[in-house]
Parts: sequence; C-alpha cells; structure tokens
Amino acid sequence: MRSRNKQFKDFKPGRERASRERGDWIYGRRPVLEALTAGTRHIYEAVLPQVGHDSPELVDIRALVSQRALPFRAVEHEELDELCGGGNHQGVALRVGSFPYVSFDQIIHDVTLNPNALIILLDHIEDPQNTGSILRSANAVGATGVIIPEDRAAGVTPAAVRASAGASEYMRVAKVVNLTRAIKALQEAGVWITALDTGEGSRTYTEIDFKGRVGLIVGREGSGVSRLVRQSADFVASLPMFGKVSSLNAGVAAAVVMYEVVRQRSL
Repeated sequence: MRSRNKQFKDFKPGRERASRERGDWIYGRRPVLEALTAGTRHIYEAVLPQVGHDSPELVDIRALVSQRALPFRAVEHEELDELCGGGNHQGVALRVGSFPYVSFDQIIHDVTLNPNALIILLDHIEDPQNTGSILRSANAVGATGVIIPEDRAAGVTPAAVRASAGASEYMRVAKVVNLTRAIKALQEAGVWITALDTGEGSRTYTEIDFKGRVGLIVGREGSGVSRLVRQSADFVASLPMFGKVSSLNAGVAAAVVMYEVVRQRSL
C-alpha cells in the first residue's frame, strides 16, 4: 500500500495544470463532508491538510476519502485560496462534477406523489449567499424541491454550496426557462402558490393556509417578486416590519415563512 506522502506526490499537479482541470471546487469542512456523504456528484480529487490535530469533521472527511479510495493531495494555502476563489476553505476542498440538477418533470412527479409537497421558487435571486441560505432552510424543513430560472439567477455554485453548509447536496433543484409557466404547471398539479411580497393585495404570512401542496416564491434582492410572477400567484404574503428597515434579507424571509408552513402542519 502506498503511503499518504506518496499519494500527495502522485496527485499534486502544478498550479497551471490545476487551473485547467475540469470540475468545480467545493470548499469548507461542512460542505465537503456533506458532498462526500450525499454521494450525488462525481468526485475527482480531494485537497486535505497534512495529518495533525484534526477536528471531528476533518476526521470524518479523511475516513470518507479513504473509504471511497479518492485521490487526495496537499497544496500550499495560497494555492488553495486561488482554487477556491478566495472563499473560506478551512484547508479542505473537493474537485467535483457539476451540480446534478433534476428536470422540472421530476419535480412535478414528486409533487403528485406527496400531498404535502413544499416547493420553493426563486424569482431571479442573484446572490449565491441568498441561494445557499434558502437551500439550507429548504433542506431543514424537508422541502420537496427548489426551482430557479435558467437566466439571470444564481445557480448552485460553489459559493452557494458553501453558504448552504452543504445542504444543497441533498436537494432536488430544477432550472426552468419560464418561471410563470412553471407556476402554472405546479398549480395544475394541485399546488397553491404564495409569493412573498408587500403591497396591495398582500396578507400577513400567518393568515395564509399553508396546508396541502404549497409553493413559495422568493423575490429578487432589491426589486422583489416580478410583476408577472406575482400576478401568477394565488396569494401574496407579507412579513410585518416594526423597525426602521422596510424589508428582510431574502434568505431570512424565506426561512421565516418556511417554518410557518411547518408550524401550521404540526397543529
């Protein structure tokens, strides 16, 4: 059996070669651990620190890398900074295949099988931190799936994976060309759609009946839910604001309403 040091030597390419290799870099101990555990992506290699005073997460990461016989190597800290685009990698990263999006038809199929399906629709959210935060909350409440537009929206990028603490790796996420058409198809499948927004026609989110098949639309940073998408929704729900600011971060607002869904279903 080759020693660990030998493996580091065999799998350590130069910086130029590393930049040309295919795949995305998932980074951070929790996202890396969840990506290894979920097993939904092809993994090309791992970057790990030299063995030392490992945290429990790092111990688990090493064990999973060993179990799956994955190639791994060590790199200088500044090289890992470069590979991860300056993200907070905590000395750990995986080079992986693209995120495995599912088809919209798969989401519809899942909805028809689940009388309590919960679908989260992101209306052109552009900040991967918000996308990741929403994916994390969606996973926490057991959402059936997440839908995002193909254009002008943050997908499940490495930054979004980091912001989700790896929860993204367990979620069914579909990309659609037209969000309003997707809403109509969900409604035809028995889903009641609520847009999170303010203004005329909105009701406090606790007044909405979230039992049964439910879809929640979360609007874009700054501009909120677009006009056509809002018009397509069955309800518009707002969150009361008592302070000086007029709105919440998209990820926070989404989490509040997702847990209202959970609360109502537990009654």
